Amino acid sequence: MDIAAFAFLIEHNGQKLLFDLGVRKDWEVSSPPTLADPMKLGGWKVEVEKNVSEILQDNGTSLSSIDAIIWSHHHIAHTGDPSTFPPKTSLVVGPGFKRLFTPSYPDDETSPVLESAYAGREVREISFRGGFKLGRFPALDYFGDGSFYLLASPGHESGHMCGLARTTSSFAMQPQHMAGRDTFIFMGGNIAHHGGEFRPSVYRPLPSLLPDFPLFAPSFSSAVMPPCPGELLATIHCAQSATEPFYTSNCAEDQDKAIESIRRMMEFDARDTVFVVLAHDATLLSVIDCFPATANDWYAKEWAKKSRWLFLNDFEDDVKEYARNKKAREYEFDEKSLWMN
Repeated sequence: MDIAAFAFLIEHNGQKLLFDLGVRKDWEVSSPPTLADPMKLGGWKVEVEKNVSEILQDNGTSLSSIDAIIWSHHHIAHTGDPSTFPPKTSLVVGPGFKRLFTPSYPDDETSPVLESAYAGREVREISFRGGFKLGRFPALDYFGDGSFYLLASPGHESGHMCGLARTTSSFAMQPQHMAGRDTFIFMGGNIAHHGGEFRPSVYRPLPSLLPDFPLFAPSFSSAVMPPCPGELLATIHCAQSATEPFYTSNCAEDQDKAIESIRRMMEFDARDTVFVVLAHDATLLSVIDCFPATANDWYAKEWAKKSRWLFLNDFEDDVKEYARNKKAREYEFDEKSLWMN
């Protein structure tokens, strides 16, 4: 399985934030052993050409302009190398971080966090105790103007946070059908790892027709495809459901909390004006434009629509098996018809 590691540059009124930093390029020699060793022993192939700091500089963004780095959580595919940023760049972390992860490596040899990530810089630990909610997520309005929110989404790890950034405003000039509607990107971190963990849902059912989906293109074999391929995929579903996710998350510190966070995210995914981006969703790479391009026009470019069901490619073998069985049944029927005649 190929996965990505997305990081986000967020700009608002002269301030710049980074949400996650991906994997640092020297992870094999510089990451805490408690994280790096299992990856080496597992034979993981991790390719990182440049740190996020280098990508920014290569594209004309000064590191001194970055006000804060936000970690969705402390895992190696998200923390990058904050030490490459100047001390004025603060590090924003989720609830419980200081209690759980300080002191850090090397003082604590078992810690998954490097002390160098925050040494000499402000560490701001987010609290969600204010009672404010966005949907069913405890939330923090980061700038205080509704442009960017942090969402408490524990489960995968305690203190895990998602981000929600407004990408276009209803006050800006928009197409008529978008009048009065803001658009957002939901930065999911590791709230889930795969689209099949939160799709389909009661809010976003599996459609009967998937005319734009490559697996069901006429070139594949329209003669053996059912008229409603979504119904075929529902039969492949372990619960034969068009309204429950194909997969259940099993990569979590707290399974119950992880599932609850995912179900809260489903309510956002139900909205056509929200583009959900999981940190490791490699299917998006065939759809989106990466930095230095901007993502504000994702709605106009239909990124969410084009990518929403791409994870169904996982079931290509099942669909082809259906096609083979259908051909076999038709052949058997023809043989019997000939004999009867």
